[in-house]
Amino acid sequence: MQLKKYTDYGLRVLMYLACQPEQTMTSVRKICDVFSLSANHVNKVVHHLAKLELIDTRRGKNGGFVLAKPLTSIRLDYVIRQLEGDEEWIDCHSPSCVALPACQLNSIVAQGKVLFYQHLSRYTVADLVTDKRAELQAIFVQKIA
Repeated sequence: MQLKKYTDYGLRVLMYLACQPEQTMTSVRKICDVFSLSANHVNKVVHHLAKLELIDTRRGKNGGFVLAKPLTSIRLDYVIRQLEGDEEWIDCHSPSCVALPACQLNSIVAQGKVLFYQHLSRYTVADLVTDKRAELQAIFVQKIA
C-alpha cells in the first residue's frame, strides 16, 4: 500500500507546523519552498486540514495558517484516514471479479487495514517530530534561506 501524495503533503504540512514556535503563522509559499511542492496542491491540502479543524487559517497581509490543536491530540490514524478517504482497498466490483463468491482477499486485506489504523492510532503528530525537532527545524530553515 502507498499513501496518496495528497496525504503525504498533509503530513508534511503538519510536521512543518509542529516544528514552528507556537502560534507562528506560516504560508503556502513557505511550505512550497521547503518541500518543493506545487502551490496548487498545497492550497488544497491546507484547505482540507482547515476543514478538519487541524489548522487555523487567516487571510490578509499577516495571514497564513497555524496549528489549531496541540500536537499530542492530532492522531495519525485520524489524519491519514481523513486525507486518504476511507474507501475499500480492494474493489471486487469494478470490474466485477469472477472469483468474488469464493475469494477471501477482500476480507483479509480489510483485516489488515483495521490493524494498520490501530497501529497508527498509537501515534500523534508530536511523535513525528519530538526526537528530531531541532534537526527538522534546521532543515526547514536552511531550505527557505
